[in-house]
Amino acid sequence: MLFSQRARVKGPLFLLGWVVALCAVSGVIYAVSDESNASTSSSASDTISWLKIVFGVLFLLLALRMYRDRPAPGAEPAMPKWMSGIDALTPGKVFVLGLLLAGVNPKNLILTFGAATGLAQLGLSTTDVVVSLIVFVVVGSLTIAGPVLYYLLGGERAKRELDQLKGWLSVHNAAVMAVVLLVLGVDLIAKGLPPLTS
Repeated sequence: MLFSQRARVKGPLFLLGWVVALCAVSGVIYAVSDESNASTSSSASDTISWLKIVFGVLFLLLALRMYRDRPAPGAEPAMPKWMSGIDALTPGKVFVLGLLLAGVNPKNLILTFGAATGLAQLGLSTTDVVVSLIVFVVVGSLTIAGPVLYYLLGGERAKRELDQLKGWLSVHNAAVMAVVLLVLGVDLIAKGLPPLTS
């Protein structure tokens, strides 16, 4: 997004869409989980825990697949087809893309599910839940907000360094994603097991 035309407009709009989606999805998942009495009903809590474990195993399998499908050393990695059309996106479509990637993308949806249902299982006060969801959204948006703010405030140096980072990530994307999915999978399984064993 930051290397497309009108990046100074599209970057913040993408970030806004991302934040709005994370807020909405995490809030809805928490409300549904809380309504099912996840903090007091053992069956609801067990269901949530088992879902976390299943999603964690799914992440581990995806990590293995990403690692196996990584390009051979020296091979030019193929960029996703949707990225080739970013330049043509209008600001409104960029905002919608931010909404979709944060709210509908399976990886992000599973992570949001894990965080929001975990809060529901704790039985926190409304204030604590709101603060916790805000912290989740802030942390979940850092990898988007950081580059956008750096691009807007860093001038030409930021553009050069972000371009170098883009090049490195395009070559090592599969390996990076495999590690991220591995960590997330282990984390979800680790959070799903304790309620089932207590």
